[in-house]
Amino acid sequence: MSRTRDDLLVPRLVRDRLTLTLYAPFITWGWYLYCFSPAVPLIADEQGISRGLAGLHGTAMACGTILSGLVSSQVAQRFGRRAMSLTGSAFLLTGIALLLSGSSLPETLASCFVIAIGGNLTISAAQPALSLHHGPAGAAAVTEANAMGAAVGLLAPLALGTAVGLGWGWRPAVGLTALLAVVAALAMASLSASGPLGRGIVDRSATDAAAQGRAGRGFSTAFWFFWVALVCGVGIEFSTTFWASDLLARRTDAPGSVAAASVSALVIGMSVSRFIVGPLSRRKAPEKLLLVGFAVAAAGWLLFWVATSPTLAIAGLVLAGLGYGTHFPLAISLVMRASDGRPDKAQSRSSLGIGGAVGIAPFLLGSLADVFGPHTAFLLVPLLIVVGATATGLGLRTVRRVQATERTPAV
Repeated sequence: MSRTRDDLLVPRLVRDRLTLTLYAPFITWGWYLYCFSPAVPLIADEQGISRGLAGLHGTAMACGTILSGLVSSQVAQRFGRRAMSLTGSAFLLTGIALLLSGSSLPETLASCFVIAIGGNLTISAAQPALSLHHGPAGAAAVTEANAMGAAVGLLAPLALGTAVGLGWGWRPAVGLTALLAVVAALAMASLSASGPLGRGIVDRSATDAAAQGRAGRGFSTAFWFFWVALVCGVGIEFSTTFWASDLLARRTDAPGSVAAASVSALVIGMSVSRFIVGPLSRRKAPEKLLLVGFAVAAAGWLLFWVATSPTLAIAGLVLAGLGYGTHFPLAISLVMRASDGRPDKAQSRSSLGIGGAVGIAPFLLGSLADVFGPHTAFLLVPLLIVVGATATGLGLRTVRRVQATERTPAV
């Protein structure tokens, strides 16, 4: 079958060995996030602490994320992305060992801090490498990588629910993260420390004089609008994954094992969304797809929020996941695109924002739940949706204005 002219203009996504290896850190991190987050209420019950104190696990992860953001760009420039990824794997394995052996709040908080450093270093190496390796198809590659992480991660709450139902507790399911981290590290170590995995380089797609001139200055207004959308998207996702099981259990009287496993419904929606949005992002404006994602997220949140039966609540989580799945990959791709050829620096700034979102949003929602109850506290989510959608719209308008200015011939 002959290809049309439009097909020839669509950037191709080639899934070579390097690409598949770079997907491995997303799979590892996805398993950990979607397994540990619904385990937080279980840890709170085990340690006899309030939901607000349990939310400090998100704060500890945020501190680790921020620290990785402060150093990732410099590490990539000096030692290369492969070395950064392997270092991150070592931190991740150390943190998991500490988490599984910890039994008090200080111990589990410290382990989350170490885990976040490691996990974010591996992602900070993989994300710019994918963007550089695939050029115009970078958004599709990053989205598909996150889709792979979500697809494997959707099994994590089910594994957690099964382990809890069998009386094993949360540790066996979370502990599987270590096995995935070892496999990812071995695959990364087998690759050459050159090209996208070498020392941080400027994106060669930004070769025009205007982009090279901007590369020496601060980031553009569009960059910061998309950065805000990214931060809101992360806050929405982490707030929900941390506390959705708690709200579902209280509103529907579902048993703990069912509530913990219900987070898989959210991840199923996210996985489906990312596998669909990845190819679409090569044909449609990612800004518009992201706006649709925020709208779908709002609809899903509303259905989940009003539900009083497990079936309706789970349906709401699936619908919300279809929206949530667009937030991180599309927003981070837009941030990379607006970085004027500096993906490692953009990744570093993004990690700082992500760390803030992970630290503040779950803790704030948990603290509000202690005071007002989880149902009222979940109103934080639509507030973040509105802010994220507004920032995306402003970013789109800014990009269009800049493009119109660049097309206007000089007098």
